[in-house]
Amino acid sequence: MNNNIQTQVVLLHSNDVHSRLENAAKIAGYIAEERRKYGSDSVLVIDCGDHIDRMRVETEGSDGLVNVALLNLAGYEAVTLGNNEGLTYSIQVLESLYRDHAGFPVICANMKQTATGELPEWLLPHAIIEKNGLSIGLIGVTTAYTDFYSLLGWEAADPIETVRKQAALLREQVQVVVVMSHLGIRYDEKMAESIDGIDLIIGAHTHHLLEEPLEICGTTICAAGKFGEYVGRVEISMDELSHRPVFRASVIPTAAFEEQQEAAELISTYLESGRQRLSEVVTVLNEPLPAFTNRESPLCNLLASGLRRWTDADIGIVNTGQLLGGLAQGEVTAGELHALCPSPINPCRISIEGKYIREALEQSLLPEYIEKPIKGYGFRGHVLGNIAVDGMRIEYDSNCPDYMKLQSVMVNGEPLDDQRIYRVGTIDMFTFKAGYESLANGHSIDYYLPEFIRDVIAHQLQSSANIADCRRTRWHNVATDPRSTRL
Repeated sequence: MNNNIQTQVVLLHSNDVHSRLENAAKIAGYIAEERRKYGSDSVLVIDCGDHIDRMRVETEGSDGLVNVALLNLAGYEAVTLGNNEGLTYSIQVLESLYRDHAGFPVICANMKQTATGELPEWLLPHAIIEKNGLSIGLIGVTTAYTDFYSLLGWEAADPIETVRKQAALLREQVQVVVVMSHLGIRYDEKMAESIDGIDLIIGAHTHHLLEEPLEICGTTICAAGKFGEYVGRVEISMDELSHRPVFRASVIPTAAFEEQQEAAELISTYLESGRQRLSEVVTVLNEPLPAFTNRESPLCNLLASGLRRWTDADIGIVNTGQLLGGLAQGEVTAGELHALCPSPINPCRISIEGKYIREALEQSLLPEYIEKPIKGYGFRGHVLGNIAVDGMRIEYDSNCPDYMKLQSVMVNGEPLDDQRIYRVGTIDMFTFKAGYESLANGHSIDYYLPEFIRDVIAHQLQSSANIADCRRTRWHNVATDPRSTRL
């Protein structure tokens, strides 16, 4: 690369901010500085998805408006959809969010509405942006979680083939073709290897940080990690001889940045309004419902029972690490349920052989599983925890060797049959082979969207019978007190 080539455009990019709003406020300040330094006509700012994460009160309490407001304030010029946008909100909410409030185009070529077979009017397959005499074509694509998106009214097309078509369409119209990819590093590498005409891929989804860009088959690949801990920076120039773009890429850590004051004030405003919205009382408890990750507890049982009922299954199974705490006596608000269960995890029903259920139950008695840290898959807790069940009565001996602790497992009054197929109400995380991996052997999977498991808890709390039943002991340690029946 000729280091004497003059920078024509500075492209700034973020990805997978996941509602770390303070870091978004820091990035806003950096963007403003770059524009002051180079001029707005020479700076292009994009986000590659998962800016939204409903674990934050400000986001949950505004249906993502705080995120769009921050993007607007920072002057983003294009974004694409991540799975945290596309899978955690209905099409109607997204339409209101982006059509009515976004001051930037939303670009995602592989997402069409099932009802029409077309992209909605607020979603573009690509955009062409002129910056300082340079024409830049932006293509957006997101991960095709086909089974999930179909339940929300989307058709998620193959992203690789979609990019191939869009790149061919844009190649003769622009000087630089950029893919805004919420696909992950392996897909980005595959695109670079198999598709002609892509100059630059800005990556996301797998939270990979590329401190030095990758160069594959003439395509440059960049990515800025996760949570707004870095902002990506790409200086774009044109080689006068080859007439090809030249990139000088880096990632800038944001830890030492100051939050932009306007952005910080905006976050504060949405925090107050979010708390007010989530102050709605769901129920009033006569006594507390504790939750523990390392032993059986009422609130975890209530969730397992709810999953069983929600999915009309034989058994309910969930890991106790989904809940970050219990509920105190008195009023329970939507905000408390959000705080205790922030994960965007959906209920599902699987059909699975009894032997795989037995394996998971044995594992849930072992510290290496109970204390196992889990990252990703929508999980917003800390450790896996053990297993809470409903529709089962389990006797075990804690003094027995590992994988030989179970003494009796009854399913609705009958012994667990290793060869029988059971319908289990559980969570989508297990189907991704996360945590208790034997449960990923289920088949005939039905996902329930857009409900989250905190919605299941809220529904369960409306029934005094369900609340009373969750205190009934499911796990009995015959080595200590086999007579215990109430938690």
